[in-house]
Amino acid sequence: MQAILEAIQQGELDARVGVVLSNVASAPGLARAQAAGVPTTVIDHKGYPSREAFDRAVVEELQKHDVDLVCLAGFMRLLSPFFVRSYSGRILNIHPSLLPAFPGLNAQRQALDHGVKVSGCTVHLVDEELDHGPIVLQTAVPVREDDTEETLSERILTEEHRTYPKAIRLLLDRRSSSPFGRGLG
Repeated sequence: MQAILEAIQQGELDARVGVVLSNVASAPGLARAQAAGVPTTVIDHKGYPSREAFDRAVVEELQKHDVDLVCLAGFMRLLSPFFVRSYSGRILNIHPSLLPAFPGLNAQRQALDHGVKVSGCTVHLVDEELDHGPIVLQTAVPVREDDTEETLSERILTEEHRTYPKAIRLLLDRRSSSPFGRGLG
């Protein structure tokens, strides 16, 4: 989220962040967004009887802020079919592996356990499957002999911060001739 805000502030990304939303009140991104003057909202999923009920509340909040493109970052919940349909083709996620390799949790640990020589990050459009959907952009990160889960995660995170704004720009540029807006959420 911080990398997206900085890319916008530096003129590298022609967009606006409509709202930063989290289901965790202590998420660091909320304070960063507030410091940047971006509206924030916390919707605690525990207050809803189902995943879809929670997602309906989130979609309603995103619509209040005229969000056209949803950018997930550290949002560790599966989206319901309702959410995915509501923003079909307009939900981006970043994942710390070169998908389709190592979906789900602990991708860096999976990469090390499998002995790969290259890992990285993927920005993809979200569909109803976990860490699936059309790939927008990937960045490779070499796996070193002495890498630990922490050192590999650190290097991948650095590339995630570079890759996500680039992927957003690519997607927005592809859609610039459509009625698709430039409001991010």
